[in-house]
Amino acid sequence: MPKTIRELADELNVSKQTIQYHYQRLPAKNQQKDSQGANMISLTAERIIRDKVAKPLAAKNQQTGSKKATKTSKENNDLVATLRREVEDLKSQRDKQLATKDQQISSKDRQLDHLTKLIDQQQQLQLAIVAENRQLKEHVQKSSGFVGTSRSNQKVQSTENDSIQNKDRNDNQGKKSVPQSGNIQKDTPKDKAHKNWWHFW
Repeated sequence: MPKTIRELADELNVSKQTIQYHYQRLPAKNQQKDSQGANMISLTAERIIRDKVAKPLAAKNQQTGSKKATKTSKENNDLVATLRREVEDLKSQRDKQLATKDQQISSKDRQLDHLTKLIDQQQQLQLAIVAENRQLKEHVQKSSGFVGTSRSNQKVQSTENDSIQNKDRNDNQGKKSVPQSGNIQKDTPKDKAHKNWWHFW
């Protein structure tokens, strides 16, 4: 069924002038008019016009597609470049963070080494103090042994002194009651017992 120029232009999605241009270029046998004198496009003329319009449309679509592809590839390239920059930024941030963490770890290692040395020194000092305390304790025990021995010696000496003093008293009393004779021993001084060496302690 024949179509008007407007109907064919709407179908092909082109302007009415484009269809009119190709219609006028057709051979006269393919050009038809209706009873009112309006141009009508037969099936043969429609096929010819479609072929002529389709080629430029295909080329135009290819150009548009290539422009879109170019535009898309440019966008992709921009996106890739942006992503690369972001990746580099993230890497640099990560490297900075790792460097900071490494510094913190080395600082903590130094602190631990220092604390370990201090603990070792404290333990050595404590061992030295314990050894010194032992020596002092032994010395005190030896000294107290001497003191205990000297005390027992003092007790023995004081007992001897008491017995000597008692003897002296008895002798003195005996002298008073017994007439003096030539055989009696000389008086011993009372301080004789106190002149012994062990009283000087």
